[in-house]
Order: sequence, then C-alpha cells, then structure tokens
Amino acid sequence: MSTRPLIAVDWGTSSLRGARLDAAGQVLESRQFPRGIMTVAKGQFEAVFDACFGDWMQAPEAFCLISGMAGSQQGWQEAPYCPCPAGFEELAGALHWLQAGRMAIVPGLSCQHHDGLPVPQHDVMRGEEIQIFGALTLSGQRDATVVLPGTHSKWAQVAAGRVLSFRSFMTGEVFALLSQHSILSRTLQADAPWHEGAFVHGVQLAQRTPSVLSSMFATRTLALFGSLPPEQHPSFLSGLLIGEELRAMARPGSAVLLVGSAQLTQRYTVALHALGMDSQCLGDEATWAGHAALAQPWTHTA
Repeated sequence: MSTRPLIAVDWGTSSLRGARLDAAGQVLESRQFPRGIMTVAKGQFEAVFDACFGDWMQAPEAFCLISGMAGSQQGWQEAPYCPCPAGFEELAGALHWLQAGRMAIVPGLSCQHHDGLPVPQHDVMRGEEIQIFGALTLSGQRDATVVLPGTHSKWAQVAAGRVLSFRSFMTGEVFALLSQHSILSRTLQADAPWHEGAFVHGVQLAQRTPSVLSSMFATRTLALFGSLPPEQHPSFLSGLLIGEELRAMARPGSAVLLVGSAQLTQRYTVALHALGMDSQCLGDEATWAGHAALAQPWTHTA
C-alpha cells in the first residue's frame, strides 16, 4: 500500500484554514488565514490558494481536498450539491475536480422536505458534510443523529453510514440579530459571561411556551421589572433559541453526536441534558478526519 500526502482545506465565508495530514490522518501542520471567500475577488482564488498552501502542494504526488464555501456560487468554482441520501461513495463520486486526480472541491449535500407543501423545500450544507463523515469515522458510529451548532445549525439523520436527511436552523444568526439590532439589544449585555442557570431556564421555557416569538419578549420584560440580573439576559435568550431548536428536533431518551466549537457544544450538551438526553462532543478533529476518510481512494493505493 502506497500513500500520497494529503492537503485538507476548509474554505469558509470568513476564514481559510488548512492542514497537512499523514497517512494515518494525523495533523502534521496547520495554517489559518482571514481569507474567507468574501475577501477574494473573482478570478483570484487560485492565487490566494497558492500563496497560502502552494509550498505544501510542491510535495511529490500531493493530493488536495477543499471543503466549504469554495464550492459555492461565490467561491472558486461552483460544485453542484450531492443529493441525499449520501455516504462516502456518493460524495466521492460527486467531487468537482480543479486538477484531475490531484485537487478537488467537496460538493456539499442537499435534501428535500415536503412538509405538506405543494413544492418541496430544499435544504443545503457546505462544509458540514465533511464534519459529519469525520465524526462518524472518529466515533465508530454508522447510525446517529449528528448536530452541528453554529450560525445555521444542522441536524442530520445518519443510517448505515449515509446521511438520509437534515434540517437547518438559523439559531445563531437570529441570536445575533436580536442581541444587536432589536429592542432587546437596549438592555442586553452582549459581552456578559455565560450563566448556566439562566440558560437552562430559557431552554425549559421554550419547551412550554405557546410560541418562542412570545417568550422572546420576556427578555425585554425581565429587564423592565428587574426579574433577572442584566448580565444573565444573553444566556436566557440563548437558551430560549436553542431550546426552540431542541423542541423541534430532540427526542428525549436518545443521544446525539455534537460537532463544533467547545463553547457551542457545551451549551448544547447542557441543553440536551436538561431534556434528559446524552451527547458526545467532537471539535476540529472531525473536519480533518472527514477529509482523510474521503480522500482514501486517491491517497491510499495498492
């Protein structure tokens, strides 16, 4: 069995990061730059890539996989979404090649939800699919509910190693909008430390309230009547929004696989525990493990 050097790149909206991986998928070296796709002019993606990782690509037989927004309409080249259900085989077959056999963009996933509507609702992800498959590889699971907290959180249902479907929630973005641009921002201390008790209160209220659109206003009235210390308001609002996400998707008694930053996965762990659910957490290692697993047909040859 011979191996080729693997260069794994995660090119997002606001940042660009990459890693050199050994034959076992371990990170030998990593780099990060503030060169997300929104900072790159049209036609300049190759130049930016070469400036950041060109020396790595000089290694004989180097192979590169690029995940994330580099494959979007605003990115390097558009890589059409791979439809669900999809596993390693389908995703590998849908790679968008920049250089045949040497450099490719991972396409991302799409799925449809009918929800009783006359036309299907489409959902999409770019970058999270690599994290999902990396998490499955690291955890040894083939059947799981994988949750990826973030600006647009994803809940993916996986069976037999294939993503059957997923749903996106604008939880992080709504929190940012409310805390920065709504009437709630007048009394919300955005830099206040996280308060677990206030957060859990919000999570639990979201399970009982008729509508989160109503309960969110409680953040305002709690301030007006001094019912909750001001420094706890952001945690309460965060708990309400994450709690609403869990009300839609969580199944008490089950377990989920969380993939994301330590700060976010901690909040989801606490929220899930408050609802009687267990969880396992993974971080950046899932991204690089996903690249390594997907690249094996090209990096490990007989």
